[in-house]
Amino acid sequence: MTTTLTFLGASGFEVVGPRFRILMEPFLRGNPVAPYTPETVPTPDLILVSHAAWDHMGDAAEIAKRTGAPIACPADVAEKMYDEGVAFDQVRALIWGVCYAFGEIVVRPVECHHWSSATLKDGRIVAGVPISFIVETEPGVRIYHFGDTAIFPGLQLIGELYRPTVGLIGCAQTDGLPDPGAGHILTGEMNPDEAARAAEWLGVRHLVATHYMHPGPEVDELRRRVPVHDTSGSRIVHAPAAGDVIVLEPETGEFASLPWGTTSDAWDRAYQPMVAPGPIPATT
Repeated sequence: MTTTLTFLGASGFEVVGPRFRILMEPFLRGNPVAPYTPETVPTPDLILVSHAAWDHMGDAAEIAKRTGAPIACPADVAEKMYDEGVAFDQVRALIWGVCYAFGEIVVRPVECHHWSSATLKDGRIVAGVPISFIVETEPGVRIYHFGDTAIFPGLQLIGELYRPTVGLIGCAQTDGLPDPGAGHILTGEMNPDEAARAAEWLGVRHLVATHYMHPGPEVDELRRRVPVHDTSGSRIVHAPAAGDVIVLEPETGEFASLPWGTTSDAWDRAYQPMVAPGPIPATT
């Protein structure tokens, strides 16, 4: 079995595993390098959005309404999806620490050092907690998406707990996007050295550079910095152009449960907590 990643430009990816298809950060309309439009992107089984920035949230609402695909996202993005007409039961607000299942797809949201806010049609601004996320497409393929996080020491713990094999990690500032306000941007959320360190802390076999429209000088520097920090001696750096497809073969070895982590032999990994259907009761 194999999993494929198709780079969509900016931080977007189409992930196709043996059993399902995931659309991550679907910024397509207005993206000059995207291989799809919101009308032509294949129907996903799940749409993942890390935060409400327009080049990440992108066309999630339009694609969800066309295809019926569920959206997993922070709470402010969820409010934006409702505001754009996506059905309530098609959206799930995520938070760090709680693991979620969407059919066969298990999503592990993890800590993300960034910001997130969305403006609704009536002018209200809602804020949320941004997320990074880990998904397993098949045994031996666990994909971490950085969700625009800055580097922080907790990445090492995430690597120890969940053992991602693939890291989609930003190393640049997305080229060609507007830069309003005083001053000007010098780097993205991680510079190349930080991205190389993050890959080491996470322990990924494959480091997939992202957060750009076209691979540029930051990617060249990333390739130079990865060997400096790679204690495995086997880390593979990918720097896709938009439309490029990366084929991932499963890694071998032991993997802790994505929902439950390392468990005793007596623990039933198929256990699910009992929850009640329907809306949350109103409070007075």
